[in-house]
Amino acid sequence: MTNTIEVERKRELTDDGSTLRPRLTQLGYAESAPVTEVDTYYSRPDVDYMKTVECLRIRRRGDFAEITYKPASTPTTHAADDVVSKVETNVILREGEQAPTAERLLTLIGMCELVRVEKTRTTYRHPETPGLTVSIDSIHGAGTFVETEVNRPTADGAAELIEHIENQLGIIGLPTVSAPYRDLVLRHNAR
Repeated sequence: MTNTIEVERKRELTDDGSTLRPRLTQLGYAESAPVTEVDTYYSRPDVDYMKTVECLRIRRRGDFAEITYKPASTPTTHAADDVVSKVETNVILREGEQAPTAERLLTLIGMCELVRVEKTRTTYRHPETPGLTVSIDSIHGAGTFVETEVNRPTADGAAELIEHIENQLGIIGLPTVSAPYRDLVLRHNAR
């Protein structure tokens, strides 16, 4: 189990990320191979996680799987500039083979499945800035986004770092997206 403060902001891209990728390379970011993640989100029958903006999910990526919980949103966790800062608690499942069992367990104890989100993510890391990632996410049914994320033991200076990186990348003018991918896919599916 790991606990970190995840500070992030995402912006909607007007293309598939093809104009941003060369800029990341030019600035010295190393590109990881694209991965597909399938996230299954849950809520409680007595608390609507859509309203509280809590996150309980099981993520699968190849042979990897984990359960993640992020607490309810508050004015402190969501800044006016759409920077989100929350403690993230992760439990890694053994070799991913436990994901179906974990899904069954959550259902058996009364959790309600909300939605499955399929995301193809390409992550970029800069060798001089540990804990920082810039990801280009293609969300099936919702669009393409860039997420700038800082993971640290505390949130000190993370929002300022995100602002600085977004300025370097030239993406400040793109619209910010405060809703989780879960919500974007649910809205798309409701149409």
